[in-house]
This record gives sequence, C-alpha cells and structure tokens, in this order.
Amino acid sequence: MAERINRRIVMAARPEGAPRDGDFRLEETAMPEPGAGELLCRTLYLSLDPYMRGRMSAAKSYAARVELGELMVGGAVSEVLRSRADEFQAGDIVFAYSGWQDYWTAGVQGPRGVQGLRKLDPEIAPISTALGVLGMPGMTAYTGLYNIGQPRAGETLVVAAAAGPVGSLVGQIAKIEGLRVVGVAGSAEKCAYVTGELGFDAGLNHREAGFAEKLAEACPDGIDIYWENVGGAVFEAVLPRLNRFARVPVCGLVAQYNLTEPPPGPNRVPQLMRAVLTDRLLIRGFIVWDFADQEAEFRDTVAGWLRDGRIKYREDVIDGLENAPRAFQGLLEGRNFGKQIIRVAPGPTTQPRV
Repeated sequence: MAERINRRIVMAARPEGAPRDGDFRLEETAMPEPGAGELLCRTLYLSLDPYMRGRMSAAKSYAARVELGELMVGGAVSEVLRSRADEFQAGDIVFAYSGWQDYWTAGVQGPRGVQGLRKLDPEIAPISTALGVLGMPGMTAYTGLYNIGQPRAGETLVVAAAAGPVGSLVGQIAKIEGLRVVGVAGSAEKCAYVTGELGFDAGLNHREAGFAEKLAEACPDGIDIYWENVGGAVFEAVLPRLNRFARVPVCGLVAQYNLTEPPPGPNRVPQLMRAVLTDRLLIRGFIVWDFADQEAEFRDTVAGWLRDGRIKYREDVIDGLENAPRAFQGLLEGRNFGKQIIRVAPGPTTQPRV
C-alpha cells in the first residue's frame, strides 16, 4: 500500500500586524499510525476562529501560544479511520482540537489524549455545526448572553459582528427572549441578512458615514446590553448610548488583533471609567470555558431551537487545507460571511479508508 501523506500547517513566523502567507508553512509527513488505545482520524472540516490570532502572538494571553514550528491549533470535525480504543469504532464522527492537518492520532485517555474529543451524532444536526452554532461559537453566545448580558424582555441589545457565528446567535437568542435587537456588521449585504433572514429589528453598517448618528436613531431608548466582538470605532459609538446598569459582555476585540500600537481615541481610560462609575456599567470579559459546566444545557437548548426552526445559521466553506492561511487572513478582515470553515476532505466514508 502506498504511503499516505499527512499535510500539516505550522507557524513559521510570528505576525507583525496582520498575518501574512509567510507566517505559515505547509509541511508533509507520513500519515501517523495509532498505538494501543488510540484513534487514527481524518479531518473533514476545520474551524477558523479569531482567537487563533492571539495564539500566534508571544504576548500574554489566556491560553498558551503556538511556538514556531508547531502545528496551528484549531477545532475540527473528523472521521475515525481506525480505532484501537473500545469507546470508538471506524466510521464514528468526532470533534477535537486536533489542529490544521489531514490526519491525526490521539489516545482516548491519558497523556496522549486530545483536547475536547467527543463523538458526534449526525442525526441531531449536520456535523459541521459542531464548529459553529452547536460548537464553541454557539456556546460562547449562549453562556455569555445569559450569564453576563442577563437579557430581559423589552430591553435593547446591540451586537457587533452580527452576521458572524457568535453575533448572529446572540441576536437570535435575544429575540427569543423578547428584546429589541440591533445588529452591527461590515457590509450592506450582512445588514440585510440580519434583518431579513434572522429577524433583527435593525442592521447598521459600521463602515458607512454617520454610523454613530444612525446607531442613536436605532436605539431611541438607549442600549441595555452591548455584545462586544469588535472594539474600536463601534465601541466608541456605543459608549455614550449605554443606559444605567447596562451590561457589556466582552467576547472579542477583532478590530484590534492586528494592531502594532495602542488604538487612538475613545478607549481612553478616564472617559471609560467615568461612564462605568456614573452609569454603573457592568463590563466583563470572558472566555467560553468560564462556563464549561453549562455545555450540556447549551447544546440541548440550541439543538432544540434548531429543530424547531427558531434558530438559523450560515457557514462560509472554503475547500482545501492549503487555503486555510488565506481564509484566516480574510476572517480577521471581515471577508467571511458566516462561520468560517475549511473543508479538508470529502464527507465521511462508510468503511475504513486504511
């Protein structure tokens, strides 16, 4: 049997500003073999997410950085090709943080285990949803909104990056809970999507002139919850509109990830802290796994909403592992429309492929 090649993308250099092609390197190695108690898996879908930019930096963060020459991190949906573990069999579909590669092996338990390994049920929803609406982005939206946003019927919520996998679910959950929802996105097409397809009350393009004035018009009673995915100019426009006791879950700051120096303008500490004090604002950063004990609740609830047609989602699928670096660069620039996924291989087989 001809030797199978495993392609893997590693970090070749630390980006200065926006990541470039040369910051990644495609390597080829032999396909790994599973040891006792291990699985051999073939990656089907790879998730691309903004948090990966922080893992590429040497700066202090909430998670370990990717070292030069190491495999790029990332969650993936994979097919088990060969199992030497009783808990799994060939043909099973699994999720794991297995990185940017074609094939991978891991132990089901012990030091050779892979983070987040779990079996998926294709009968519940398409397997790609484990990377988006039923995966980490969906859980981020669900837990952050309920624990920090504390939505109440009749309130106004503004969500940045509203057409993305997190923001779109935040807004839809808020609508289920009876809130007025204003989505902020980076194009007229995305704004039309959140109002037309997702049912938000308003959609605003932050790239258009007069954005701050349009935001004020869309929120005549102020803003009770602001979901922060972006930072920068969007937060600048939101801050004066926040009501007393407003809540601000800080999920991401994608507008700032590629900056090489501190941003100018409104994020000045005195202005912000005065607003926090006088309006008794709650601003809390969080990471999804702060609420890890709510994972089962999230998945059961959102899967039910999907079955009932109360939640919709969109995926932006690009074919080919080799295209992951370019797609990631586009993600940070807002070129994706929906959850960014790389289709690494065709759909699952019914028989082992080795």
